[in-house]
Amino acid sequence: MRRLFISLLCLVVSVAASGQDYEYDFVEATGLTMVGKVFPETPNPYQRMDFTRFDGWDKKDIHLLEMPAGIIVSFKTDSPVVAVKPLFTSINNTNAAGYSARGFDLYIKRDGKWLWAGCCSYDSNKDVATETRKIRKLVDNMDGTLKECIMYLPTQSKLDSLKIAVKKGSVLEKGEVPFRHRICLHGSSFMHGVSTSRAGQTVPGFLTRATGMQFCSLGVSGDCRMQPQFANALAHADVDAFVFDAFSNGSDKTVRENLFNFIETIQASKPGVPLIFIHTIWRERRNFNTKQDYDESKKTAAADSLMKIAVRKYKDVYYIPSNATSANHDTTVDGTHPSDWGYWLWAESIRKPIVRILRRYGIK
Repeated sequence: MRRLFISLLCLVVSVAASGQDYEYDFVEATGLTMVGKVFPETPNPYQRMDFTRFDGWDKKDIHLLEMPAGIIVSFKTDSPVVAVKPLFTSINNTNAAGYSARGFDLYIKRDGKWLWAGCCSYDSNKDVATETRKIRKLVDNMDGTLKECIMYLPTQSKLDSLKIAVKKGSVLEKGEVPFRHRICLHGSSFMHGVSTSRAGQTVPGFLTRATGMQFCSLGVSGDCRMQPQFANALAHADVDAFVFDAFSNGSDKTVRENLFNFIETIQASKPGVPLIFIHTIWRERRNFNTKQDYDESKKTAAADSLMKIAVRKYKDVYYIPSNATSANHDTTVDGTHPSDWGYWLWAESIRKPIVRILRRYGIK
């Protein structure tokens, strides 16, 4: 009996120490401050496109744009714990880590800078009904000071609801819009965040925290080829500038077919707005795969030659270099996608050129 009592006492202490005995207050994320969307108003607030407003979408477009990649929730709290209670409609098992593809990533401001605070993930090996609405903590045992928080949503899963949870009786209120301006970053899986370890480790995420400017992600994995439906939608985006990772998907043929029409469609509605195109990165699978090297060389040559014409032909169009490779060429995950380190290198390689261009337009 004495052993049983001690065992039960240890269990109670363990539960209390782990914070599992909290009673929570919940607030739907839409009742807080949501940023990071190119199109802020969508029927489902956790998706990135209003499919009723623009047409021409195929199944792949819709599938990818239903994912909340790059969406950020801004809030303030004095709670010792921050948790989430999501309602998933799909939980993806991809080559992004679970904390990125199906998890939540929390940063808290300290001394004027965003410092990583915690994350959580959900199980892709179980069905959605089993995992959804489970409460998961991102951080616990914090002091009682009021904190400014931003939380990144999953890059590749889908949501119908997201409740932020704090200890019952704690403050949980809207945060400020924590970043200046609105810059659209449209691109491939690289901008979507594929192979990142956490949802905040993307190129848009790195650029936003480093510059204080809001880089809104419209990354669509394997689906950024400057198609007309994207050009038509982007022509109506309420943004201050565009940055395009436009030459990572597709082929030399799609580059030749789509580039000039893409530019002209957007500029017809957005005269005077800068369009900054990024040179695609070196894919490490090219190192020994001769076919991959040949195909990538053709596509890159087409992009380089046409962008040379474009920057002369069109006002407010720019073409900048980029790099996601370390000196030892060891920053790849799968030969195509960079690791977190590679993505940070990429963001750093384009940060200063982008900032210099934006300053010409009074975007600081």
